[in-house]
Amino acid sequence: MAININQQTLSNWMQTYPLLQKIMQTEEVFWKNLSLCQAETVLPFLSISTKEIEEAANRLTRFASFIKTVFPETKSTNGIIESELKPIPAMHQYINQTTTNAILGKLLLKCDHDLPIAGSIKARGGIYEVLKFAEQLAIEHNLLTLEDDYAALAEQRFKDLFSRYSIAVGSTGNLGLSIGIISAKLGFNVTVHMSADAKQWKKDLLRSKGVRVVEYESDYGKAVEEGRKQAAENPMCHFIDDEHSTDLFLGYAVAAERLKAQLDQMQITVDEKNPLFVYLPCGVGGGPGGITFGLKAIYGDHVHCFFVEPTHSPCMLAGLMTGLHDQLSVHDIGLDNRTEADGLAVGRPSSLVSNIMDSLLNGIVTVEDRQLFFFVKHLIDREHLFLEPSAAAGFAGPTKLFNSQEGKEYLADYNLQSKMKNSTHIIWATGGRMVPKEEMAVYYQKGVNLNSQ
Repeated sequence: MAININQQTLSNWMQTYPLLQKIMQTEEVFWKNLSLCQAETVLPFLSISTKEIEEAANRLTRFASFIKTVFPETKSTNGIIESELKPIPAMHQYINQTTTNAILGKLLLKCDHDLPIAGSIKARGGIYEVLKFAEQLAIEHNLLTLEDDYAALAEQRFKDLFSRYSIAVGSTGNLGLSIGIISAKLGFNVTVHMSADAKQWKKDLLRSKGVRVVEYESDYGKAVEEGRKQAAENPMCHFIDDEHSTDLFLGYAVAAERLKAQLDQMQITVDEKNPLFVYLPCGVGGGPGGITFGLKAIYGDHVHCFFVEPTHSPCMLAGLMTGLHDQLSVHDIGLDNRTEADGLAVGRPSSLVSNIMDSLLNGIVTVEDRQLFFFVKHLIDREHLFLEPSAAAGFAGPTKLFNSQEGKEYLADYNLQSKMKNSTHIIWATGGRMVPKEEMAVYYQKGVNLNSQ
């Protein structure tokens, strides 16, 4: 439930939270979470358990034969939807040459922008929740057992079943793509409720897959609200609720164990002397929250997780800093929630995720839109990697950690300065594979124009 904010309340908050004034002026900030607790003392008392991550991973393994059958691009990974973890030495060198303080340690990119099927991080949580719903229906109708080869789900008898049901979701774009694509492939009737800031090409792509797209002139919150309301009127409709879904959260959390396997393969150690830093673009919070939860369950306090939000849409930052979580909207503090990072254009955080992150998340960084295009351009020039603007937000994380006063204080507070040469920094790239070439050219040109100013 939203709360009423008056000028006196804002004045009091600005005294209590000095950083709020900069946030309200859309300045880039580095925020350290003062409510952070030791992971081992927090995890046992949360509403989601680490055992549920294991169950989610097992479910995705059961579905691997189906995924491989209907999405040939996943054959090389045997139906497991996963992305590469790779060094980006040219980008690392460029950042070090253009900032006051170099990023010490290893700099890696987690390439979820190139995930198969949906081309974004949403291929993790979105696809997982749809698969879980499909499995539940198939078992209830005696068409499937846990011991069966799930490749059978590609057969017409399953499509006949699923066609009696609907799936709906509210989205700024990428979550809608992942859910629309997998739902249509299984045979569900699917509706995606999309906000005004969603890119037209994403709406067009969904429609080409047979997905019904409903557009709203308002923002993400309104799209979710209307989608939830309409779905409630249909008992045969499953609404995927980005603000409250534990299944979405768990689908993202599975990425942590897979990341550990990749780090092990690269012989990268994570412990007290070798800290890991992970920077995650944040919209409503499900993707970065699930990954943070999973990583904390594995590495505890040796992993430092930071969300990155646009300066005009820092919903998770506002909610966590004030302790009001989803009761507070960025509009309540005078921000317009307008950003070129469409996937991050969210005014109010997930209540589920913000409450879990309250004592687990290390901090939040905000970034101006112009910086996103700057990152996009240089990733293309130096690494030949193509990310959409929101997906490049993570690059603001390590630059702020090493170059802002607050970032330096964070390192000092946790006695990390002497360990940074042994540190590993992972920037989570969240989308880009599905972006049309002409759209990517526009992003690139914006970066060129900024570079020449």
